[in-house]
Amino acid sequence: MVDQPSLFAPDPGAQPAKPPGDQVQRMRVLITVKAAPNPSSNYGETVCVAALRLDFESPGWVRLYPINFRELDKPDQFHKYDIVSLDARPNHRDPRRESWRPLVTTLKKEGHLREWKHRLAFITDHIDESMCGMLAAVRTGPPARSLGVVRPRDVGDLHIQSHPGWTPEERTKIDRYVSQEVLGSAGPRTALEAPRFKAWYRYRCQAAGCKGHRQGLLDWEWVAHQRRLTDRDDAEAKRLLRRRWLEEMCAPDRDVMFFVGNQAKNQHVFSVLGVAYPRRQ
Repeated sequence: MVDQPSLFAPDPGAQPAKPPGDQVQRMRVLITVKAAPNPSSNYGETVCVAALRLDFESPGWVRLYPINFRELDKPDQFHKYDIVSLDARPNHRDPRRESWRPLVTTLKKEGHLREWKHRLAFITDHIDESMCGMLAAVRTGPPARSLGVVRPRDVGDLHIQSHPGWTPEERTKIDRYVSQEVLGSAGPRTALEAPRFKAWYRYRCQAAGCKGHRQGLLDWEWVAHQRRLTDRDDAEAKRLLRRRWLEEMCAPDRDVMFFVGNQAKNQHVFSVLGVAYPRRQ
């Protein structure tokens, strides 16, 4: 499937530098990624959110971190493909240009894009066919672009294995967070459970001579799906996960796109943060 970029499409490879200082900016964004939560020393657990800025003067990717999603009031909990506005500050402790610190109390939901055709109207201009190119950029000139959406040439496999559980360091972070008393809290905090399984996609991007990529799957929905399979044994749960995340979402009649992002400390390591899978036209 070949997309016709708009006349005003941004350069997928470009990413404006963060402004100097700590000044708050109001931004309007389309949420494209909610990564699975991880233990945090300062916040107990955090979710990394990636979005596309809809502000005409500042298009491109933005990473909103940290967000303790479970501590948001229900009216403020947002979903993938919600359009929201919020205040944020540039995160200068993170060298990646897309990284901002959100002021979550300022978040306002404006709407939700339910159909793929409406979502793709925003996503298409940002598709990068080459994961190989993104990797080359971070290896030769970091910090390069750290978020993107890649359309694979083909998806070969989804490797699933049991999660080993939290490390002792992660367990300490969780225990410290749960033990803290919070004034006005409706009840005790609950510990973040480790996922049951980990998974890696194997795929080839569109770059000539691509030898393949193996990237971990960190999508919030991947972990949520596992939690709905607690009544199934491991073999059956893996079969159902594989059927959904490989055989159905990456089927030949789907126009598969992977939202990808890298690590701050290991910028050459990218993961699949989310999957878009509209039917091919």
